[in-house]
Amino acid sequence: MPTVASALKTVTLQIDGREIVAQEGDTVLEAALSVGIDIPRLCHDPRLKPVGACRLCVVEIEGQHGLLTSCTMEVAEGMVVETETDQLAAKRKTVLELILDDHRVTCPTCDKNGDCALMDYSYRYQADQFAFGGFTPAPCEPNFATGNKAIAFDPQLCITCGRCVRICDEVVMASALTFKQRASSVEVTTPFDMPLNETSCVLCGLCISTCPTGAMYDRAALGQGQMKDLEKIQTVCPYCGVGCTMELNVNRETNRIVRVTAPEGSVPNDGNLCVKGKFGFEYVHSDERLTTPLIKENGEFREATWDEALELAGRRLRELRDQHGAAAVAFLSSSRCTNEENYLMQKLARTAGGTNNVDQCATTCHAPTVAGLASTFGSGAMTNAIDEIKDVDTLFIIGSNPTAAHPIIGLEMKKALAKGAKMVVCDPRKTWVAEHADIHIQHKPGTDNMLINAMLHHIIEQELHDPEFVESRCENFDAFRANLEGSSVEQAAEVCGVPADLIRSAAELYAAGDPSSIFYTLGITEHTSGTENVQNLANLAMLCGQIGKRSSGVNPLRGQNNVQGSCDMGAMPGDYPGYQKVADELVRTKFAEAWGLEMPTNKGGVVTDFIDQAGDGVLRGFYVFGEDPVLSEPNQAKVIANLENLEFLVCQEIFMSETAKLADVILPATSFAEKEGTFTNTERRVQRVRKAVEPPGQAKPDWEIICLMSTAMGHPMAYGDAGEIFDEMASLTPSYGGMSYDRIDDVGLQWPCPTPDHPGTGFLHEGQFTRGLGAFKEITFREAAELPDDDYPYILSTGRTLYNYNIGNMSQKSGAIRQKQSKAFVEMHKSDADRIGVANDDLVTVATRRGEVTVRAVVGDRTRPGALWMPFHFVDQPTNRITNDAFDDVTRTAEYKVCAAMVAKG
Repeated sequence: MPTVASALKTVTLQIDGREIVAQEGDTVLEAALSVGIDIPRLCHDPRLKPVGACRLCVVEIEGQHGLLTSCTMEVAEGMVVETETDQLAAKRKTVLELILDDHRVTCPTCDKNGDCALMDYSYRYQADQFAFGGFTPAPCEPNFATGNKAIAFDPQLCITCGRCVRICDEVVMASALTFKQRASSVEVTTPFDMPLNETSCVLCGLCISTCPTGAMYDRAALGQGQMKDLEKIQTVCPYCGVGCTMELNVNRETNRIVRVTAPEGSVPNDGNLCVKGKFGFEYVHSDERLTTPLIKENGEFREATWDEALELAGRRLRELRDQHGAAAVAFLSSSRCTNEENYLMQKLARTAGGTNNVDQCATTCHAPTVAGLASTFGSGAMTNAIDEIKDVDTLFIIGSNPTAAHPIIGLEMKKALAKGAKMVVCDPRKTWVAEHADIHIQHKPGTDNMLINAMLHHIIEQELHDPEFVESRCENFDAFRANLEGSSVEQAAEVCGVPADLIRSAAELYAAGDPSSIFYTLGITEHTSGTENVQNLANLAMLCGQIGKRSSGVNPLRGQNNVQGSCDMGAMPGDYPGYQKVADELVRTKFAEAWGLEMPTNKGGVVTDFIDQAGDGVLRGFYVFGEDPVLSEPNQAKVIANLENLEFLVCQEIFMSETAKLADVILPATSFAEKEGTFTNTERRVQRVRKAVEPPGQAKPDWEIICLMSTAMGHPMAYGDAGEIFDEMASLTPSYGGMSYDRIDDVGLQWPCPTPDHPGTGFLHEGQFTRGLGAFKEITFREAAELPDDDYPYILSTGRTLYNYNIGNMSQKSGAIRQKQSKAFVEMHKSDADRIGVANDDLVTVATRRGEVTVRAVVGDRTRPGALWMPFHFVDQPTNRITNDAFDDVTRTAEYKVCAAMVAKG
């Protein structure tokens, strides 16, 4: 498969008298735009295949007959192009007048005013809307978007350019939009005029983003301010780890975000957003926001001043630390908050707190990634850049549902498929990628390592591996190979419940890929063998030499917006910022000198330790910042009981979370839209987060609160702004050492970036692994901690959906999202449902040894027989009430993907 690494030829041409060097294969339009020559266009979007339908982009080319569409004409050596002549202007004016004749001109009241291509070009060429008689308005009939809370469609503003239909087909591959009628009667609609929510639409809003007029628009933004009056603030999406660049469109008069857009060409998302990024911002302005400090007295909260809340919280944590030692207090940092704030939280823990008891949600999700990849490669991060995915030859996806959990990465995978890539998907569920895969291995939950070992065995047996890479780049191969001797494909087929030939074919396809790349998420990590699962995927990549080059590696797709950054910042018990080890005396000395205080030496624990230690009476004071362990951790009843045993609990939050309800002091914080800082996305890209609106009430930026808390605990801490915090962090963190706010102001940089002149690192381990030689690990399959039996005959797995985000207190504030998904459910196979008399949409009770929850049944064939799947987003139907608190041996990550369950109707 050709790659972008192939040498690209250039051609020289002349446009409007200017000599231009362009890449061979570029269009005239692309060449012109690259040097700032603006050729009018209405049907063109750089994300789409050019069609030349609107005829506005026509140009004159010397030696060519007639006018040619610049969006479809490729450049050629010596070509001479004119983009603005009297003939072209007349042609464009006529085209625009014909469009206006079939268009209701409402510019003074149109929300798109200020960002409308049709309006701009009509003014530019002085097009007369009445040249052909003018549009005759008529009452708008209900259409496919009527009543939809996300997307509005006005057919009388539509110019039938087709961009919405094409982007839904070509980019999203949802095919939710189409045309009906013919000629001048053609209209955009859905298949059979179905309501939009009943189609395959995923509410990504790309139809809105590509619309050149106001025909497609954000429903909630109508009447809230015209585009010409809105200020766009570039920032980063607060949801998943992709880290999409977005613009918050703000009405300064009302201090409200009106809509969210994304500029074409933005990194890493190229102007694309998912439903959460596009429509999930309403929580910022929710009436449920915390606006003042709260102190609990006699079991009830009362409003308090900042001074008294900080004094009480600081004094009590200080007293518990002094009376009971470093193990008595713990600090839970937040992967939803900025690098600067995570840096300060771990600094507070180790200075004012005097402890290494600091953690964040990586323990809940991707801690096995950090541990597993660090032990094999030397670095626990995604090895490749997002923009490399489109050039992968064989996508190997295991334990991941990218089109739901990381939709923009899902779009990059769709680009690869459109270019001819092969795809292997290993997933107990039939997801979108599974249904479009060349090979789908629907194995039993919890059998990943049996499957991977069989693939490794087959690759070695058939001599499909890369012996040169193994010999020169790796160690421990002989012991690794010997460990695989009993891992036959036939044995794995029996244990995993899949055909043996599928395992062989998957191994062969991955080994032969040129290149291949592995993608995984929590379906690999959230097991008692999570770290071993990750190590075995590293084994697979090293065995086949599929790492250390562009578009080839091992790529954990991080879950929360800044879980990569919170790990980078050292919000973990064993690491300072940049994964500098707490156990290293020289490292401790370095930070002691920087922070002016001797560093603690206690081992420290993680969030699952903190919960157990609270129940045991070891942990007495807990400071929880931006996380909700009552909802996120397994066996909820135990979590609540243990946290209630604490002597003092501080929560720093934007909403009254389930954990905050147990707190003694609550400190109101700001959302991502109300502060400055940085996030680090899943590809290690550090990007600027910017303040767009003022916070509600007395809420303060988290970094300011942490400084005030540190001071209240006896260790004064103060900074002028977030940039000052970043600079201190970068000075102590080699992988961030070359970064500054100035360097990442427009486009972020990927670490490692050690010096101010370093360009950042797209892919890792070129030529040599971070640890030197890659380490093969000997992995033996272990069954899950809890398996089905007569009382609990099903395997329950949990995960997240396209429409919601983790605990849901952000996404569920959006009406656009709630219209698609507002309640929990359980997916079960039709054969299982038939056996117990359950029909689709029936209410059922799902129970485990820890509790039960009542939800709606979704019956079909997405799950294997004997397997159940549930989302975990919903406060009133908390799936983690029933999940198992069994943990990975290395990281203490819970086994959310396998526990024994039963289902009963009603």
